[in-house]
Amino acid sequence: MLKKIAIAPLLLVIWFYKIVLSPLWPATCRFQPTCSTYFIEALKVHGLFYGSYLGIRRIARCHPWGKSGYDPVPDKKCSH
Repeated sequence: MLKKIAIAPLLLVIWFYKIVLSPLWPATCRFQPTCSTYFIEALKVHGLFYGSYLGIRRIARCHPWGKSGYDPVPDKKCSH
């Protein structure tokens, strides 16, 4: 429950981008899933801090000289 509350403001910002801002520019994402979808999934799977790190790192890799293609969010590692 606390995890959902912590990531909610960031999710709202990303959803605002996806719904309002993203349609204003041509589709240029080099990865599948898109960077915003990746960021949302990373936050839900890994939480605020590591999920934000993964999302920001993914956005930083999205440039003309970077890689492209399928790049899923890594699974959460289990600690037994």
